[in-house]
Amino acid sequence: MSPESVPNHWQSVRDHSRVFGRFTYVYPVVSRRSRGLSIGVNLNPDKACNFDCVYCEVDRKTPPATRELDLLKARAELCALVDGARAGELEKDPKFAEAGSLTRHVRDIAFSGDGEPTLVGNFAECVRMVAEVRRSRRLDDAKIVLITDAAGLDKASVKEGLALMDANNGEVWAKLDAGTEPYYRAINRTAVSFQRVLANLAATARERPIVIQTLFLKMHGEVMPPAELDAYCDRLRDITAAGGRIKEVHAYTIARPTPESWVTRLEPAELEHLAAHVRTRTGLVVSCFP
Repeated sequence: MSPESVPNHWQSVRDHSRVFGRFTYVYPVVSRRSRGLSIGVNLNPDKACNFDCVYCEVDRKTPPATRELDLLKARAELCALVDGARAGELEKDPKFAEAGSLTRHVRDIAFSGDGEPTLVGNFAECVRMVAEVRRSRRLDDAKIVLITDAAGLDKASVKEGLALMDANNGEVWAKLDAGTEPYYRAINRTAVSFQRVLANLAATARERPIVIQTLFLKMHGEVMPPAELDAYCDRLRDITAAGGRIKEVHAYTIARPTPESWVTRLEPAELEHLAAHVRTRTGLVVSCFP
């Protein structure tokens, strides 16, 4: 099966649990957006985040198993998981059986876990560790991906880490779920200003092409209003007008349980309708993941 045909009904796609086997900091998922096996590195075992998104799937009611980030242990776990996947160990796990041989090829190593990766104080050191594993395991085709809410992209340690990612097939997947401050507050529920997020997106995109990731949903049964969708498109155009490069937009919707019962997923046709509008208004590549 080709990576491009990863379906959304596989258990390994629908269950992106960050708990796997004996590991504390790393976990495997089959990602449609990565088009195959993505190995997550959880830099936030303490579940710290500066957003409280209405669609967040992280269970913050259960205390974390640990609050410490041990990079030496994380490195050892990452090596073990990469080696095991290549040896076909994931294929033997019932959760990954449907994916078969896709689990033998690491498409990316992603900083994505129980919180916001850029909140850690040693982000550059974390990138350096993953880059070393990538080199030692000869993962020449694998990307290093940062999945971020963009609020911390202006931090010095993060900028240093991004430069290291640039030299090691890195890619930034940055969140943008709204076009206006009120809608942003309603969706992302954060004290971080919308303007800071937008400024960080533009500045980061001027340094390297980025992916914008947008989760479209319904709140109280209502899809994003047309005026808000137009404002969202305008924010994307602001980034490119400021010299930023947007490689593509990932448009997706809810796939797993959310903390708010009044938040629901879009039907595939609804998501594609929004994506088509974004393509027309911005001229950007928009990939849909219903």
